[in-house]
Amino acid sequence: MRILVTGAKGFVGKNLCAQLKNIRDGKARFYGNVSVSEVYEYDIDSDPADLDKWCSSCDFVFNLAGVNRPKEQSEFMAGNFGFASILLDTLRKHGNKCPVMLSSSQQASLTGRFGNSEYGRSKKAGEDLFLHYGEETGAKVLVYRFPNLFGKWCRPNYNSAVATFCNAVANDLSYTVNDPTVELELLYIDDLVDEMMACLRGEEHRCEFDGLGVFPMEKGRYCYVPVTHKARLGEIVDLLQRFEEQRSTLVMPSIPDGSFAKKLYSTFLSYLPASKTVFDLKMNVDDRGSFTELLKTLDCGQFSVNVSKPGITKGQHWHNSKWEFFIVVSGKALIQERKIGTSEVLNFEVSGEKIQAVHMLPGYTHNIINLSDTEPLVTLMWANEQFDPNRPDTYFEPVE
Repeated sequence: MRILVTGAKGFVGKNLCAQLKNIRDGKARFYGNVSVSEVYEYDIDSDPADLDKWCSSCDFVFNLAGVNRPKEQSEFMAGNFGFASILLDTLRKHGNKCPVMLSSSQQASLTGRFGNSEYGRSKKAGEDLFLHYGEETGAKVLVYRFPNLFGKWCRPNYNSAVATFCNAVANDLSYTVNDPTVELELLYIDDLVDEMMACLRGEEHRCEFDGLGVFPMEKGRYCYVPVTHKARLGEIVDLLQRFEEQRSTLVMPSIPDGSFAKKLYSTFLSYLPASKTVFDLKMNVDDRGSFTELLKTLDCGQFSVNVSKPGITKGQHWHNSKWEFFIVVSGKALIQERKIGTSEVLNFEVSGEKIQAVHMLPGYTHNIINLSDTEPLVTLMWANEQFDPNRPDTYFEPVE
């Protein structure tokens, strides 16, 4: 398919075009039968002749072009309705009845706080224009009313509170939350792009709107993205502060798969300056080597890395309840374990040439010996709980 994307340099356009190119180049093969041969990128500074040429040959149009923050209110209608007219007239001129998607906004509902929105009126006019075009030509029209969008590459201090807060917290800038109880409906950019891929397969989600309410309907006039999140401004800022603190606490907040927190964390990281992209870890160094905590979790323990000098033995202790994985990633080691109160020793020779995980069993004293006379031993260690200095559950006892 030859895909035309208008507004290609905007937030949604950049993300969509990047994924379309991944499909075109064979890097993304998880969208079923979606095939992309060309990606035509059109924006405000493009040559109008390109629009004419591409409208004659494209197989699908994503119309993401629009005006969000003009200097004059009148620019809303010119930017949102005016360009839509040009686009549809150009398709009509070439007799191209390919499917056309329109990026609209919840403000087009013209209800509640959006009841007197010039931006909303311009978006609603664009919607009506597209729907009429579909009725007139028989072309498939897909009109989406998006809620608040967030994700990587979104411009801060423009039209996204999430982008503004992410940028401020990541770069130590001042910001203001006027009312932390205000709730936003939020749509993550990757979920939006996945829905755009569904459009290409003819599997878009159809609906009707009643104000801001979405009512799924197989033959609805409008379309919607089924995955959105609701979060209060105070909740968003609290999460961002915890993400910012992770570099010093090493504690990773809970980010379940598919959760708003997980998507927000990815968004936050995309705003980090170079100075925060790398950070020091506290190395506990002695004449045997070093031990460094890497990452702590709220409910799944912590990760550490242990470096042992040649010939060194570490460990020689046991735990009542704590258990661990020892994973040698470089060097050669002997790991020994002995059940407390017995004399039988379990021996495991491991090396970075064949990476294996060895359980450190509760109630077994254990050690790890660097078998090399010249090379350091590097071991990744995971424990099922964070280390608590007030209750370490660690008791010295030699294995042999």
